[in-house]
Amino acid sequence: MIRQPVFDTSPPVSDEIRKTTCYMCACRCGIDVHLTSGKVSYIEGNRDHPVNKGVLCAKGAAGIKQITAPSRLRAPLRRVGPRGSGAFEEISWDEALALAVSWMKPLRETAPEKLAFFTGRDQSQSLTGLWAQAFGTPNYAAHGGFCSVNMAAAGIYTIGGAFWEFGQPDWERTKLFVIFGVAEDHDSNPIKIGLGKLKARGARVIGVNPIRTGYNAVADDWLGITPGTDGLLILSLIHCLLEAGKVDLDYLARFTNASLLVNATEGPEKGLILKNAESQPFVIDRRSGQPAPWDAKGVQPDLGAVWQGHRTVFQHMAETYLSPEHAPEAVADRVGIPAPRIRALAADLARVAFDEAIEIAQPWTDFRGDRHETMVGRPVSFHAMRGISAHSNGFQTARALHLLQILLGTVETPGGYRLKPPYPKPVEAHPTPHFVSVPGKPLSGPHLGYPRGPEQLALLLDGSPARIDKAFSWENPLSAHGMMHMVIPNAHAGDPYRIDTLFLYMANMAWNSSMNTAAVMEMLTEEKEGEYVIPRIIYSDAYASEMVAYADLILPDTTYLERHDCISLLDRPISEPGAAGDAIRWPVVEPDRGVRGFQSVLIDLGARLGLPGFVTPEGTPLYADYADYLVSHQRRPGVGPLMGFRGNGSEVGRGAPNPGQIDAYIANGGFFQAHVPEEAAFYKPWNAAYQDWAVETGFYDTPQPYLFSIYSEPLRRFQLAAEGHGFPQPPDRLRARIKETMSPLPLWYAPLGDVEGYPLHALTQRPMAMYHSWGSQNAWLRQIHGKNALYVPTKVWVENGFSEDDWARVTSPNGSIVVPVAHMAALNENTVWTWNAIGKRKGAWALDADAPEATEGFLLNHLISELLPEKGDGQRWSNSDPITGQAAWFDLRVRIEKVARHEASLPQFGVLGSPLETT
Repeated sequence: MIRQPVFDTSPPVSDEIRKTTCYMCACRCGIDVHLTSGKVSYIEGNRDHPVNKGVLCAKGAAGIKQITAPSRLRAPLRRVGPRGSGAFEEISWDEALALAVSWMKPLRETAPEKLAFFTGRDQSQSLTGLWAQAFGTPNYAAHGGFCSVNMAAAGIYTIGGAFWEFGQPDWERTKLFVIFGVAEDHDSNPIKIGLGKLKARGARVIGVNPIRTGYNAVADDWLGITPGTDGLLILSLIHCLLEAGKVDLDYLARFTNASLLVNATEGPEKGLILKNAESQPFVIDRRSGQPAPWDAKGVQPDLGAVWQGHRTVFQHMAETYLSPEHAPEAVADRVGIPAPRIRALAADLARVAFDEAIEIAQPWTDFRGDRHETMVGRPVSFHAMRGISAHSNGFQTARALHLLQILLGTVETPGGYRLKPPYPKPVEAHPTPHFVSVPGKPLSGPHLGYPRGPEQLALLLDGSPARIDKAFSWENPLSAHGMMHMVIPNAHAGDPYRIDTLFLYMANMAWNSSMNTAAVMEMLTEEKEGEYVIPRIIYSDAYASEMVAYADLILPDTTYLERHDCISLLDRPISEPGAAGDAIRWPVVEPDRGVRGFQSVLIDLGARLGLPGFVTPEGTPLYADYADYLVSHQRRPGVGPLMGFRGNGSEVGRGAPNPGQIDAYIANGGFFQAHVPEEAAFYKPWNAAYQDWAVETGFYDTPQPYLFSIYSEPLRRFQLAAEGHGFPQPPDRLRARIKETMSPLPLWYAPLGDVEGYPLHALTQRPMAMYHSWGSQNAWLRQIHGKNALYVPTKVWVENGFSEDDWARVTSPNGSIVVPVAHMAALNENTVWTWNAIGKRKGAWALDADAPEATEGFLLNHLISELLPEKGDGQRWSNSDPITGQAAWFDLRVRIEKVARHEASLPQFGVLGSPLETT
């Protein structure tokens, strides 16, 4: 007998394993970090973690190369040459912090608004926002205005939660899953796991996207929609469902404002929800035909009621969407999808929702006190992301998609779209924006929020914007995440005023995080009378990005495996629909250079500046560092950044600070979960058991049941102002736009960036192998995407006579680029696209000047203006959604022509001096 050799197929790869949270994308998966002799030797998924259950993508595994990247900053730096030269000298931390304080302290004492503090894709906004509030500047926001505010605001104003990371399909029960504008960079592991479950049991997946990659490539059907027309398609689907009578009338009557009455009286109340003498909305009870409180026990709201000439929201909605203008035949040419396919999709939605309905034998009690013996589910679910969000009509498009879900009765029901705690929350549970700046004082509340009417805009006494980005002004009233893309252009233009110090964290504003990149670099370096137009720039980053070269003071950050972090319920949690969850990062290795975690640096600055909330009554630092803050800070009594192991270590959600809290998280794998009771698992906004559990867990202090807003009263209030009612009043130049776009029922309008002579849509999307821009300097990930091409559809490829390895000039109203092209058949015939943020500036990220990212790699950003074309009125109109201020990246229109092969993509800029080569 021949003996087979025995191989050890799983040899030890480390002598220690430390469990923490990944930061290579927004999934925030659990990871096992293997150490050998104290150094990271391997990273794999944590099998016990609720987010990824052991699955880890290429990005997560490549995290090992982030903590050894040659581009890591080593020490605080002070600029000694011109901005953009990369000439710096190393200084000590005491010198760096003293210099920052010397710039900031006079501003706080005289004009706090002259400090603008904006952060990129960090995950500590509950801290950064608190710090800016304590400083007293109105000028604070984070990354959301670039990519997600349309999603967030549309979701909050409509259903009390959003797509993206704040909810997910009921993967176990969904039978039909439809994705709109979903690329592969966000939430990739949970979506991949979920798609695997759907495929395994034969559920159907439909992708609606101009580009067929990733999830859309594995979908059972693909609709290659024309960019910017998703809302038109969705409203046509709604038309078909109403036409066929395939809507969930019971769900609409019980759980939405469809049965509330719309005031028909001419004057300042017209179009608002009708109220009783106690200023409360009411319904007409079907049994009595008389008004009744909307939340009364046993009430049966009448969707078809007419009372004293006032009609229900349902009737207004049906009248609007049954109009022939929404029929598939009327929209097919614009959306690029034949009418029969639109009708077929509507029929599929109706069939699965109503003919394949499911029922769970789980009794529950609703907020009216009515008992239900089962939970009925419509097993259709949707998901959407930047593809529909990054348009100037994205807010109303996202609202339309929520309306489609609502009509089918698929939100918070078995088989449908489920929100993750602490969501859902009504808009009334969220703050409104605070902006009144007083020297030496903090703001009276948080900067960001959800205005319910014009009186809550961030306006100065003369009606001008109070914020440098013009968020929460008449130009972009519901800009709940701020407008980061407008900070540098507005500061440079002194519109609405000039600032002194720009304070940025992990925001690569000199390259891929700005529109009109070449102009932004000029704005950062322009001088007048011997001083930079933006006088001072402080920047914190872990790596030598393009932005580092344009700063005056660098506060070097750690990498994510070298610091404490908090994935908090106060911020962006890692919950599941059936469980609230949060997590930490902790220093699994210590930094080997003179860097500090930015959050700890910010806390130190807060103490040095004497900011309230960061010092004791005696003026000494309140927190030693970020780790101390995480366990000691209380946002309100008993509620802090972390929900688990509070008090004596056994309290959940609410409880006194526990000094051993972080150690408890580490012992538990770096995360904590609190499971929703079975009776509370579905119908969360209306489920009495869920509302009680949410109060017990600390999401809010009293139950907050509410109705989904098919008809948005806040939007109608802005329309009324534009019609001349109330105070404050918008500028005359904006009245027509406000009336047109801020419809209380979702609508579609053409993207504002559409221009004649540019027939092609141009899009970017991030690949599954990259999320942060720093992913494309990663030694392993560069092997997947070391350069990018412009993908061209067959029709355009043939028309231009392109062949393999050809190059093209791509021109927009803002400029031209010269780039390599590649053929792609699975692409909307009027669309070109490329991977985003692959292209790098020469000299940045410690890459060779002739690296493919800097030679063949390119950005579409050079073609996108931060401003719309001039209208001859002398105004600067931002290239944004007019409601939320979402950057309208995807409205870009171009033309293309074949050119001779180039040695490098154009434009090329001078080689950046490296801040790693200091004096």
